[in-house]
Amino acid sequence: MKKSLFPLMLGGLGIGTTEFVMMGLLPDIASNMHITIPEAGHMISAYALGVVIGAPLLVMISGSYPPKKILMALMIVFTAFNSLSAFAPTPATLLMARFFSGLPHGAFFGVGSVVASRLADKGKQAQAISMMFAGLTIANLLFVPLGTWVGHHFIWRYTFGIVAVIGLVTILFIKLWLPVLPVEAPDDNRSRFTLFKSTETWLIVLITAIGTGGLFAWISYIAPLMTNISHFNEDNVSSIMVLAGFGMVVGNFIGGKMADRFDPAKTCAGLLIAMAITLLCIYFFSGNQVVSLLLTFIAGALSIALAAPIQILMIETAKGAEMLGAAVTQAAFNIGNSLGAFFGGLPLTIGMGYNAPVLVGTLMAMGGVIFAYVLIRRQGEGAMATQPVNG
Repeated sequence: MKKSLFPLMLGGLGIGTTEFVMMGLLPDIASNMHITIPEAGHMISAYALGVVIGAPLLVMISGSYPPKKILMALMIVFTAFNSLSAFAPTPATLLMARFFSGLPHGAFFGVGSVVASRLADKGKQAQAISMMFAGLTIANLLFVPLGTWVGHHFIWRYTFGIVAVIGLVTILFIKLWLPVLPVEAPDDNRSRFTLFKSTETWLIVLITAIGTGGLFAWISYIAPLMTNISHFNEDNVSSIMVLAGFGMVVGNFIGGKMADRFDPAKTCAGLLIAMAITLLCIYFFSGNQVVSLLLTFIAGALSIALAAPIQILMIETAKGAEMLGAAVTQAAFNIGNSLGAFFGGLPLTIGMGYNAPVLVGTLMAMGGVIFAYVLIRRQGEGAMATQPVNG
């Protein structure tokens, strides 16, 4: 890994930790702040809302500045509000802190994706982007379980203190190791908004929000799936999540290599088909513990393997507005998170089993495949239209 990519990976580590550790800390936060678990769950929604709003907004505001300054400013905001999360005296203060903690999330990954692609060797842009997302996978593998353990055995506030420290270290390494890159963006936001007039842009957003929503329909309900259908003990769930995290680490590098070797749109379509098949297998075979663990690893790998191909696809599509496009993709990922959790929960409300959400996930993944197919067709037609006529 290039030294210049390390600060981006560190940022991904901090962001991944603060986003996903909340799921494990909800009971501790609810107990400590004397609120219900559903009320504590609003902290997750507040963070996701911050991501969706902050991703395009902060990139548009800061687009005329050099990428290094943008990334440093985003991590300063991230560190400040995670520090506030650690010291929040009331649930309302924590809710506000979580919202503002989410604002830099999508913008950091959006700007970071473009920076990584510009720092990469020729033909290895997607692999460079995957190095940034490696931080997020390491967070799921190590730091989320660690943060959950700290919250259970000490107090949840220490976990956000750890995240704030990661933020401070990231700021330091951005300053020391990230090179100064020139601004490559239109001079005004009106030019950037042409991105949203492109049908291809919206197809990529739909691929991301609908297709990856299938993954979140699975992982949002993985704990009851494993305890009620696969019949694992509740104490095993943390280890199972580590297995899924290890799958994410492996899948992240595979996705990066695939996107550099093959067409990104076709790579996304292939990975979504594999996800749909895997989710369908989870529905039918999760009663077998060995098979269930194997499928958990595969689903974890596929979940993050899509990250680099989708980012490089948007960067190639959003010429002149690459940072905004990449940030919008991150917002779409979080929309997929919300849609997957919502639609995945609907079968449970009518009394279906805890493996039913993966059927919803299968349909959502196949929806992503359909949008990817339409995009591939449009790209093919565009390529034919630009070919010179002989004769």
